[in-house]
Amino acid sequence: MTVIGLTGGIASGKSTLSTYAQERGAYVIDADLLGHRAYEPGTACFDSVVTEFGQDVVAEDGSIDRKVLGSKVFAEGSSLKRLTDIVWPAIKEMARAEIENVKRREPNRTIVLEAAVLLEAGWHDFVDEVWVAVVDVETAIARTMKRDGVDRSAVQSRIDAQLSNEARIAAADVVFDNSGTVDDLLAELDRKFKELDTRSAA
Repeated sequence: MTVIGLTGGIASGKSTLSTYAQERGAYVIDADLLGHRAYEPGTACFDSVVTEFGQDVVAEDGSIDRKVLGSKVFAEGSSLKRLTDIVWPAIKEMARAEIENVKRREPNRTIVLEAAVLLEAGWHDFVDEVWVAVVDVETAIARTMKRDGVDRSAVQSRIDAQLSNEARIAAADVVFDNSGTVDDLLAELDRKFKELDTRSAA
């Protein structure tokens, strides 16, 4: 079994890669979905967020009001770190637990942990390989503007808040350049899985 940490910046194609990896038989863990679970009422993470940011982040239905929390977090620079210091460890433990469960049930199945903040959060320390999807900045901007209907400055701000391609590549075991077509990207994934099978069999 190999546990792959899959990451990449905005419009890099990591979700396309993870979807195709699942179609090929890999077990995919989506860190974004775990993040939503981390905020659920009754969890230690929920309680810590409310304690840290105030009772007013709780909506009428008892869930975390993401808009209220977001406005507080981005009102001052230090608040984002205060939030990630609570949420990231909770997501990490959920991911680790899910990986261990899959290992017990299906010991020969490849696992892919898809996480945009894999490197920033330090989650790469419990995966076997880091796979990174990259695309040049101009292509990322054009794709995101078309996909999300947002202006260039909004996309640029999101890119500026992320790790650079260079930093991701420096931490990667495998790099996917998604400057071409989707077919090109998926063909490269097929090649990388074949190489992984060869390494695993060695």
